Amino acid sequence: MNNTDLLKRVRKIEIKTRGLSANIFAGQYHSAFKGRGMAFSEVREYQFGDDVRDIDWNVTARFHRPYVKVFEEERELTVMLMIDVSGSLNFGTRRQTKRDMVTEIAATLAFSAIQNNDKIGVIFFSDRIEKYIPPKKGRRHILYIIREMLEFEPQSTRTDVGQAIAYLTRIMKRRCTAFLLSDFYVRKDFTRELTICNRKHDVVAIRVYDHISKELPDVGLMKVRDAETGHEMIIDTGSKKLRRAHHAYWQQRENELRQSFSKSKVDSFSVATHEDYVQPLMRLFQQRA
Repeated sequence: MNNTDLLKRVRKIEIKTRGLSANIFAGQYHSAFKGRGMAFSEVREYQFGDDVRDIDWNVTARFHRPYVKVFEEERELTVMLMIDVSGSLNFGTRRQTKRDMVTEIAATLAFSAIQNNDKIGVIFFSDRIEKYIPPKKGRRHILYIIREMLEFEPQSTRTDVGQAIAYLTRIMKRRCTAFLLSDFYVRKDFTRELTICNRKHDVVAIRVYDHISKELPDVGLMKVRDAETGHEMIIDTGSKKLRRAHHAYWQQRENELRQSFSKSKVDSFSVATHEDYVQPLMRLFQQRA
C-alpha cells in the first residue's frame, strides 16, 4: 500500500469512527467507564457527619479548627487497546476481513476516549508481543495508531491471548481500561491470566468472527487453509455430517469462551464481519452505565 492509499484509508476510517464517537457514543462512553479512583480536590471546614479519617491535620493545626480533605472521582482514564494481529484476522468472506472490522472498532473506541480526555495505548500481539505503543493523548497519536493498525506486519501468524494479557498485567502499574479485540482463534486456555488481569484492570473482550466459521456453506468441494499453521486440505461442504460437525465445534468454542469470560467476570460481545458493530457496542456501554 503506497502512502497516498494509506492516507486515504486512514482519513476514511477517521471520518466514520470520529463521527460515531461524537454523535452516538459521546455520553455513554463517559458513564460506562469510570475513573480510576478518588483524587484530592480541596479542603473545607469539618461538618457534622464527616469522616474523621478525612481530617487534614496540618490545616487543622494552622487554623485551630478542624478541616477535612474533599475528594472527587478522577475521571481521566488510561485506555489500552489489545489488538490481535495473528494470521486468522486476515480472513473475511463478506464485506471485510476481521482485521478491517477490528481496526474500525478500535478507532471508534480511541476517538471516544480522547473526547473524554483519556490516554490511549496499544498492544499488538500474536503468540508474542509484536509492538507496544505507550499511552498518550491527542488526535495525532490516534492517527498514528490507525496507520499502524492498517500497515503493521506481525512476525508470527499464531495466537497466544494469555501471554498478551499477562504482559498487560505486568507493564501497567496503575489501573486501566483494556479492550481485548480478537477472533479468539486459540488453542490454549487463558482464563487464569484474564482473571488475574481483570482484578487489577477493567477488561472488556470484543470478539470478531466471520460467518463461515459458524455455518459452512453447501458449495461442494472446498480447499481450506489454516491461516495460523499454513495447513491445507480439501473438504466436501456438500456433506451434511461435515457441516453439522463444523457447527458443533463452533458451539463448543462459543460455550468455552462464554465460560472463560464469565469466570473472569469480563464483559464481552461478539460481532460478525458482515454485521454492524454499533448496536452491540452501544448495548455494552448501556449495560455498564
